Amino acid sequence: MKQGTTLFLKIVVFLIGLPVLALCIFVVPELGRYAVELYPGKTYLQYLFYIDIYASAIPFYFALYQAFKLLSYIDKNVAFSELSVIALKNIKYCANAISILYVVGLPILYLIAEKDDAPGLIAIGLIIIFASSVIAVFAAVLQRLLQEAIDIKSENDLIV
Repeated sequence: MKQGTTLFLKIVVFLIGLPVLALCIFVVPELGRYAVELYPGKTYLQYLFYIDIYASAIPFYFALYQAFKLLSYIDKNVAFSELSVIALKNIKYCANAISILYVVGLPILYLIAEKDDAPGLIAIGLIIIFASSVIAVFAAVLQRLLQEAIDIKSENDLIV
């Protein structure tokens, strides 16, 4: 594969992380404060919201790092190696972790959306859960296919 293609994908992976970083810096604190305004007696909602969103950012960035490593393996012509399988497995675990964190945090989003009459907030949470579940399944399928290709390659190397 040409280096230009993976360079473009590496730039895209980097650019995917920028809006999430901007959301974590600028939007999440405002939403936390807004949750306290909606429920003045329940200030703990703000901290639960922060914990859930920022905890989900950690596996997101780790998955982006693993995708970057996977593209580096492709550049080095070691795409069909155990390193790639490990990177895909890590991406799968990160996507599952994001899904679980948003399922746990969905009641908080529900409370905010119910009080503010904003059902779109719940829809955003459900879309994130669905998208990360699809990514986890896709990474699992790719991991299995890559492992089978590596096994076939090693069997063929032993025969010859």
